[in-house]
Amino acid sequence: VQLQASGGGSVQTGGSLKLSCKASGRTFSSYAISWFRQTPGKEREFVAAVSRGGTVRRYSDSVKGRFTTSRDNAENTVYLQMNSLKPEDTAVYYCAAYWTVTGATSTSDDPDSWGKGTQVTVSS
Repeated sequence: VQLQASGGGSVQTGGSLKLSCKASGRTFSSYAISWFRQTPGKEREFVAAVSRGGTVRRYSDSVKGRFTTSRDNAENTVYLQMNSLKPEDTAVYYCAAYWTVTGATSTSDDPDSWGKGTQVTVSS
């Protein structure tokens, strides 16, 4: 499966953005999708994950209550709704596909595919 993340941009503190991760291929519903983010000089960190069927969602403590991930398997797309954005949310955001039920919460689990990142910038 090939992934393409989009929807990034620049917002002020407290603003919202909705990222999309569009997949190609007919087996998209067989993949769990995780979101990660990375800033220069830092490790890529887990943000959120959604299971194959969309019923299990996991979040990092830093975004819980502010971010929501969901998926539309008919559209081969996973979304990351980001609300109440903070300057520390500034990063390049990536989506990754896993041939597992619930996805991964760590980059130590190699995904089947990474999407190209999309930049999110939150100004104070």
